Amino acid sequence: MLESTSLEPQLPLFLALDSDDNKIWQKSFFDTFSSEVYGFKVGPRVFFNTHKIELLKKIKSPLFVDCKFFDIPKTMLASVRAAFDFGASYVTVHTLCGSESLEKLKTLELELNKIRPFKILCVTVLTSYSIANLGWQAEEIKEEVLRLAQQAYSSGLKSFVCSALEVAELKKNFPDAYFVTPGVRLPSDEKGDQVRVVGPKEALSNGADKLVVGRPLVQAQDIGFALKTWREALV
Repeated sequence: MLESTSLEPQLPLFLALDSDDNKIWQKSFFDTFSSEVYGFKVGPRVFFNTHKIELLKKIKSPLFVDCKFFDIPKTMLASVRAAFDFGASYVTVHTLCGSESLEKLKTLELELNKIRPFKILCVTVLTSYSIANLGWQAEEIKEEVLRLAQQAYSSGLKSFVCSALEVAELKKNFPDAYFVTPGVRLPSDEKGDQVRVVGPKEALSNGADKLVVGRPLVQAQDIGFALKTWREALV
C-alpha cells in the first residue's frame, strides 16, 4: 500500500489521471497524492467508468474536469454547470466558442462562485500542436494564443490553459489572470504526445499559477522518488 508522510508544501500542480491503469483507481493512490499535489485532473474517458466516478466523488482535493467543452452556448452552459454539480472546481472550455458563449459563461462563473470557488479555464492552443501539424509559423501560434486569450479576457473570463512557452506573454498582457500550463516535463522525461514542452521551474517563472503533470508521476516505477525529483526541480 502506498503511503505519504510528506510534510512539505504541496506541489503546485494538478495530477492528470487520464489513464485506465488500475493502480491509479485505488483509494491508496489518492491517499498518497492528496497531500503531495494541489489537485487532480480528469478528462472525458474517465466519465464512462462507474468505479472511477464513484472514487472521484470521494476526493477532497480540488477536481479539475478537463473536457474542453465546445458547442452551442446552451449546451456549453449546461455542461459546465453539470461539471460543477459533480464537484469540479475547475472546468475547461475551448476559447474558439466565441464571444457570445464566453460572455454567458462568465455570467455562469459569477453565479457559481456565490456557492463555492470555481474557475472556468479557457483553452487556447493545445500543447500537442506544433508548427508542423498546424502548418503555422511559431509566431502565428503565439499570436493565435494571444488573440484567443484577449477575446476571453474581454468577455470577463480571466483563467487560461496555455503552453508555458506562451504564458510569459499572456502574463504581461493580463497580469491579473490565472494560468494553468500542461506540457511540463523534466529533461529525463519522455515527451509522449506533448510537443511544446517546458521544464516545471521555467513554467512557473514564466507566470504559470499551476502546472499539469500526468505520466511522469502516474507511471513512475518509484512514486516516492519521482515526487522527490519533481520537488527538487522546483526549488
